[in-house]
Amino acid sequence: MENERINYTQVVWEITRLLQEAESLEEALRTSLSQVVRAVGAEAGTIWFYNSAGDKRIYPSFWIGGADLTGLSLAEGEGIAGTVVKEGKTTVVKDCQSDPRWAGRFDETTGFVTRSMVCVPLVNKYEVIGCIQIINKKDGTLYDDADVDLCENLAMLAAIAIDDKGLNLGFTEEKKVIISLRGVTKTFGSGETQIQILKGVNLDVREGEFLVILGESGCGKSTMLNIIGGMDQLTTGTFLFNGEDYSHADDNQLTMYRRNSVGFIFQAYNLMPTLTAEENLNFIGELCENPMDAQQALDSVGLLGRKDNYPSQMSGGQQQRVSIARALMKKPRVILADEPTAALDYETSIEVLTVLEEVIKAGTTMLMVTHNEEIAKMANRVIRMKGGVVAEVIVNRHPASAKELVW
Repeated sequence: MENERINYTQVVWEITRLLQEAESLEEALRTSLSQVVRAVGAEAGTIWFYNSAGDKRIYPSFWIGGADLTGLSLAEGEGIAGTVVKEGKTTVVKDCQSDPRWAGRFDETTGFVTRSMVCVPLVNKYEVIGCIQIINKKDGTLYDDADVDLCENLAMLAAIAIDDKGLNLGFTEEKKVIISLRGVTKTFGSGETQIQILKGVNLDVREGEFLVILGESGCGKSTMLNIIGGMDQLTTGTFLFNGEDYSHADDNQLTMYRRNSVGFIFQAYNLMPTLTAEENLNFIGELCENPMDAQQALDSVGLLGRKDNYPSQMSGGQQQRVSIARALMKKPRVILADEPTAALDYETSIEVLTVLEEVIKAGTTMLMVTHNEEIAKMANRVIRMKGGVVAEVIVNRHPASAKELVW
């Protein structure tokens, strides 16, 4: 226990340094929460903020772990977190499922199973402004006094930093869920060669958001994107698009779904070399209902003047912008982008990302798989996949513009 306390002391010093020196308090809070989750060996952690001047509800603002809490909230006094905010007292729960205060609908919504937790109030000079919740020890043990002390230290330091530096809490606007994955698995092969790539993905994507998907090679990013795009089928679980169930759709249903609802942008531009830019777009336009005008689509990506050029007459960045225009031809509800800048240099990447930024501002939902973590700063939300599941969800309250990115 003594070694554990020394370790916890080091964690407190590191959190103190992070919060004092932070240029971005939001990033420092996320990092501090992550350090505490790792230090106590927990599965998940959440920082909640209380909307005292508005609807009197608490909202998850930063969280670590596989449960996607976007769009969820609790009334003051509802659930364990809501009770801690109302009473301003630290609470340790050994068995959440049997605790009468537990808001079980969260587990039902996210697919996560909450067993135990420590929840401490976040208090500034004048009032309770939220709480910090640490959930489920990975080894199955219960939280002890040292764990609680560490969480209370995080809460105290976070409150001081918020008072000192200020934090725009900006409670998130509720938006319609357009994509919903629950318990999605994907297995390739059979027998001894069988490999399970996705191992129970739970994810909601809301209309009009930009979601960036990060993770090491082989973690399931592209496999998940292929299922959402109707290019592959899940093994088990549920996939809903705009409320319709595509979990076990046949080939014809998936073809119509891809044709009319989803636009695709890939690392390879996949333009037909014998067709001009405009002809490449018109080819797609002939396959879908109510397409955008090809010249309008090219104009939206700044390439109307190149409409008569063949791919060989354009740079890589220009070809990628044509592929973006091609995706827009369908007027899709969702655009899926898989490493769209991986083959481009920095300056060309920023040009392409600036175009995508305008597409998102116009209201199109976009999911992007990338290895470039700098791009994640543009997203409304970032998910990190690990071992076939969603391991972390990060909300960007103030997404950066493409021109602010540096790598």
